[in-house]
Amino acid sequence: MTKTLPKLQVALDHSDLQGAITAAVSVGQEVDIIEAGTVCLLQVGSELVQVLRSLFPDKWIVADTKCADAGGTVAKNNANRGADWMTCICCATIPTMVAARQAIEAVRGERGEIQIELYGDWTFEQAQSWLDAGISQAIYHQSRDALLAGETWGEKDLNKVKKLIDMGFRVSVTGGLSVDTLELFRGVDVFTFIAGRGITEAEDPACAARAFKAEIARIWG
Repeated sequence: MTKTLPKLQVALDHSDLQGAITAAVSVGQEVDIIEAGTVCLLQVGSELVQVLRSLFPDKWIVADTKCADAGGTVAKNNANRGADWMTCICCATIPTMVAARQAIEAVRGERGEIQIELYGDWTFEQAQSWLDAGISQAIYHQSRDALLAGETWGEKDLNKVKKLIDMGFRVSVTGGLSVDTLELFRGVDVFTFIAGRGITEAEDPACAARAFKAEIARIWG
């Protein structure tokens, strides 16, 4: 079976709406998925999602809410503004995740999905319960704080990613990714690589995104 190339997602990790939109315009046409980042969503709400949808009507848009409660309400609000996918934090309850999934599917149809953000302590038993609840996207993280503390990608991370894929998840990976990092994932059926500052803070963001895409094509093509 021929596998598709991993997708590229840009994370708009900005604190202000104008900064996020400026970055989106500079790179949006070069990536597959555009993420409304958590910090900016906390600052301006789902207005960011609405602006991104108006600018990029054909792109996949993610609302990275890391929702922990009120899943149905949060998902409906973001879906109505144009989000296709929304993130829930892995410590959220199954009812919160299910309510979010049902709400986003009701608005966005088959495009609507929930992604589980893997932070902190979680188990593969929990992961199975997410699959059982109809959620098949997971995001494996190296958090910003962990990277600042000196942690790096390693075999333990790759083994967890592979196991999640074997369980049936489409797994996205993120956290300090660069073009050089991609080689670590050779042979792994990654769904999406998510990069923030590695693209948006480059001297030429569009060129940086194209470099990511070219390396993905080289390794998985």
